[in-house]
Amino acid sequence: MNAAKIAYKPVGLALGAVSGMIAGAAFKQVWKAVEGEGDAPNATDEHRSWQEVLIAAALQGAIFAVVKAAVDRSGAVATRRVTGTWPG
Repeated sequence: MNAAKIAYKPVGLALGAVSGMIAGAAFKQVWKAVEGEGDAPNATDEHRSWQEVLIAAALQGAIFAVVKAAVDRSGAVATRRVTGTWPG
């Protein structure tokens, strides 16, 4: 493992935390627009249907994956601009 990859590890961890916060906020906004409620259902919420719980989980997973990929890719591009080396 070269020095650029090692130096990128803490940056990658910080970007992961940031992407989680962004994804959580994005999911709340999307769920509010879709369902008209502020809170998505929990898997153990007995007052919600299977369909509603599974749709919410799938939507949350998709949003998280897209945001994480966008943030990770942006971090890698920025690292290459600064160091001249791709961190991945």
